[in-house]
Amino acid sequence: MTSTVDLSTAVWRKSSYSEGGANDCVEVADNCPGTVPVRDSKQPQGPILVFGATSWTSFLADVRSR
Repeated sequence: MTSTVDLSTAVWRKSSYSEGGANDCVEVADNCPGTVPVRDSKQPQGPILVFGATSWTSFLADVRSR
C-alpha cells in the first residue's frame, strides 16, 4: 500500500552535526505528525524518504548508542 504525505508545509532543518552549514548532509522535517521526512540537502527537490515516527525514534536511539 502506498500513501502520499503532504510536504507542502514541511519545515526542513539540517543536522546540528553539519560542518558549518555545508550542503553534505541530510535534512529532516519535524512538523509532519506521525512521520519524519528525510532528504539530501544537496538535492532538496530530489527524492524524499518518509519514515514513521516510531521507526525514526528507534533508528536515532540505535545510532546514539554506538
